[in-house]
Amino acid sequence: MRGVRWRRIASQVGRSVAVWAVSTVTMLVLAAILPDFQLQSADGDSATRIAVAAACGAGAFGILSAVVWPLLVRLLLLVPALVLGLLVFFLNGSLLLVALRINPSGRGEAAPETAVIVAAVMSAVASATGAALAVRDDETYRRRLHRLATRGRRDHPSCPTAPGLLCVQLDGVGHDVLVDAVRKGLMPTVGRWLSGGDGVRPASGSERTPPAAGTPRPAAGRARPTHRLTPWRTDWSSQTGASQLGILHGSTFDVPAFRWYEKERGEVMVCNRPTSAAELQRRAIRHTGDGGLLTVDGASRGNLFSGGAGEQALVLSIATRRRGPGNRSRAGYFAYFRDPAGAVRTALSFVAEVGREIGQSTRARLRGQRPRVGRGGLYPFVRAFATVVERDVVVAAVMGDMLAGRTAVYADLVAYDEVAHHSGPRSRDAEKVLQRLDRSLALLERVAEHAPRPYRIVVLSDHGQSPGETFHARYGLTLGDLVRAGCGLPVPRRAQRTRSGAEARAAVRAALRRPVEEKGEHHRPSRRSEPIVLASGNLGLISFPDVPHRMTKEEIDARHPALLTTLANHPGIGFLLVRSEEHDGVVLGAYGAEIPLAELDDEPGPLARFGPGAADAVRRTHSFPHTADIMVNSAYDPADGEVLAFEEQIGSHGGLGGAQSHPFLLSPHELSAPAGDGEELTGAEHVHHVLRRWLSELDGPQVPLTPDVEEERAA
Repeated sequence: MRGVRWRRIASQVGRSVAVWAVSTVTMLVLAAILPDFQLQSADGDSATRIAVAAACGAGAFGILSAVVWPLLVRLLLLVPALVLGLLVFFLNGSLLLVALRINPSGRGEAAPETAVIVAAVMSAVASATGAALAVRDDETYRRRLHRLATRGRRDHPSCPTAPGLLCVQLDGVGHDVLVDAVRKGLMPTVGRWLSGGDGVRPASGSERTPPAAGTPRPAAGRARPTHRLTPWRTDWSSQTGASQLGILHGSTFDVPAFRWYEKERGEVMVCNRPTSAAELQRRAIRHTGDGGLLTVDGASRGNLFSGGAGEQALVLSIATRRRGPGNRSRAGYFAYFRDPAGAVRTALSFVAEVGREIGQSTRARLRGQRPRVGRGGLYPFVRAFATVVERDVVVAAVMGDMLAGRTAVYADLVAYDEVAHHSGPRSRDAEKVLQRLDRSLALLERVAEHAPRPYRIVVLSDHGQSPGETFHARYGLTLGDLVRAGCGLPVPRRAQRTRSGAEARAAVRAALRRPVEEKGEHHRPSRRSEPIVLASGNLGLISFPDVPHRMTKEEIDARHPALLTTLANHPGIGFLLVRSEEHDGVVLGAYGAEIPLAELDDEPGPLARFGPGAADAVRRTHSFPHTADIMVNSAYDPADGEVLAFEEQIGSHGGLGGAQSHPFLLSPHELSAPAGDGEELTGAEHVHHVLRRWLSELDGPQVPLTPDVEEERAA
């Protein structure tokens, strides 16, 4: 044992010396190239003295990076993560200036802007050198990853030998998009899992998706598939807030959309707002009576909700709490950015991604690409954060979780969803993101080989995305403009000039028996409270805040006689859902279609083109306490799968229609099939129960109640 220990120490010393030597050479090269970076006096020095200055400077910079850098990052934890990523360069450059100032040789100076460049290059080279040397030693590689992501975890019980469960959510990747990406060779890791070689192989039971003509089959002697691919169907609200709440906490109850208005509180709930996420998690725990999927030795990484996990990083629902033992949301950033080499590597990739987005959006604009939405302002930085910073931090945290042997880990990678919203679900930009996500899965697979326990890797998505131009781009007015016109309220001039706006105003005047508006006549502001119109992809919600209850069709018609007719007959709207005094709830469509919810199965009417399950999804949403006065789903064309988003997105989700309602579940064959023969996997709550069953199969403990739930029940 003593011999092994000394060999390990000698190996570490050797790697440190090698990294120091490479850093010294790098500093010499940069000094020769950059005019504002000097390692010699003004009168000149010998090559030996210059080399000594470089060695001392590289050593001082390395020591400062190891000692001072973590303290700087901890002090900056209160800074927004996006800003922290941008500060990495300047902090690193400052450390280099300090290193040159304290250089024992007394030589070395650099301009501030040059110091940023020198520090970035040296950190990147040192990181690459250290990684290349460490990879040759599996134990060292394992310890390096463990230190990177789990510095805050000091004591952990002995790791069990039963397999753990790792769930990686590829946000927004639809089932068909995944299949096409595998067939194109964009995701070789997933392709290998599914076929043992090339192509996609259909699984048995509920995984009935047939392969396309020409799809390769595993040849004799080739490795057998390790995973099965199962499509599943979301609720009407096909978005992360509802799906992830259902997957992690077992409830999608009373989540009618991504954003909605709650009359009794006078507030708009938004799923990706920290206060709203915390409230939704609290409601789900109270509704189900348990703490979540990850309550026992679990980790939640990059999610909206905690799932009851004890280890949390980048979790939105705890972001508003004061920092303390129960709030580790920012710990993931510290664990990652405290390593200067990794921080600089991520920062360089961040800058490259910003440039990539600017280039891609400029090229799309010059080509006159349609459909297209604006991609200026802060969006290039938001995209870079989602595709680089969030991915790197979450993947590093998950690697640490596996190396620490945690029982259940759930992580969300949001890169594809962000890019597909603005570039399109099947765009070249989105395909590039899928390639990078596949490399992240391959990295996690390799790290699992070093984990102290085996892991079953499950990959899933929370929803898909449906393509199509925006409602505003096609008709020249927003859903809010159309609602205001249907209510007889003033609308912007741009909307007045559109055909839809003119038809809506004419319908209002006919319903109210008013004369046709003469040129130059101005609208008078309504004394009644104006409606609140919210959008969640191609799902719209209309609420009247001055009415404390959910209004009925009869009440809406009495107040705004032309509104429902105007909306239902608009070509960009598929159907409406409203409450009814006579039928409890009705679906309204064009040409006077009005079908009670109880009769939807017999006469689907406007829902027919939205496919199986649409009627059940609409009925369930109707039962929610906070369903809006009028629920609006955009038109949907089954021929091309396109919808019309009420937001500025050419890849959207949130309602019914097309690929947005069809995510996937990719699971190992060691686990039981998600659903039986002939059974469809429907709803995020169903997926939650499947994951619970798998945890039980892996000999994991049952998920207990949290103390909060027990107290609420006792009360």
